[in-house]
Amino acid sequence: MRLGLATPVVLTVPGHTAEWEDTAGIAEITRVAERADRLGFHFLTCSEHIAMPPGIPSPQLPQGRGTRYWDPLATLSWLAARTENIRLLTNVLVLGYHHPLAVAKRYGTLDRMSGGRVRLGLGVGTAEEEFRTLGAQFEDRGARADDAIRALRAALSRTDPEYHGEFYDFAGLVVDPCAVQPRVPLWVGGHTERALRRAVTLADGWIPGAPDVETLRTMLAAYPDRPDGFEVVAGVGAAMDPLAHPERAADALGTMADAGVTMVPFRPVSRSLEHYLEQLEALAALDVFEALAPGSR
Repeated sequence: MRLGLATPVVLTVPGHTAEWEDTAGIAEITRVAERADRLGFHFLTCSEHIAMPPGIPSPQLPQGRGTRYWDPLATLSWLAARTENIRLLTNVLVLGYHHPLAVAKRYGTLDRMSGGRVRLGLGVGTAEEEFRTLGAQFEDRGARADDAIRALRAALSRTDPEYHGEFYDFAGLVVDPCAVQPRVPLWVGGHTERALRRAVTLADGWIPGAPDVETLRTMLAAYPDRPDGFEVVAGVGAAMDPLAHPERAADALGTMADAGVTMVPFRPVSRSLEHYLEQLEALAALDVFEALAPGSR
């Protein structure tokens, strides 16, 4: 298992976001990213919503979604310049808000700037009011997302992309720069069976959020022939406290690994920025972390 970071400050989750994050900004985010990079965490995250109405419910969030979402391209570009090895994960881009060539250009440029560290978490989206506001199609967003993923696969790593699909069609164009990775990892977000099926058939991994572990185990068992290297990126439901309870943190990570999870985005209990940084250090000191080779975490 590799350990990533659910980046603090960049979004609010009612009932989960620590108080110190309310007044924190880029200076605090940068310190967290730099420390996580030095300690060998595998990735950090940034989510996307553009104009969220308040009070939208979520099956995994009893108090509903928050409304603060830092722009992932701007945020990850800044953090790319302040770090050296940690991967840069969108968790997630809403596919219906972007043309695939726009994603290929923007995140292909970021991939080149960062030396091949981009991981694209992609989602279908569920915030209907946001879709309507942006003039994006909502009813057929699933089919459009499938086509967008195929188009991205054709476009991300080529300066002369060509794709002919149901909703997207392009050829005879130059997209320069493009990604430096021959195959940018595409991970599909969503906790439903349909999201898992989309991930297994079209992508390189699945980001189900922080589901019930037994539900996760059952869902993955239905797809025993997942592609080689397929990633399952899932969080532990409750915030971890490796500083106060290292054995509980290790057990929680072990349980996730046994269920088929390959990467966990770390979200700790924290009272302040300094406490958060201490939690990173405490998790990095666990045997489950130290056993991972530097550069492969």
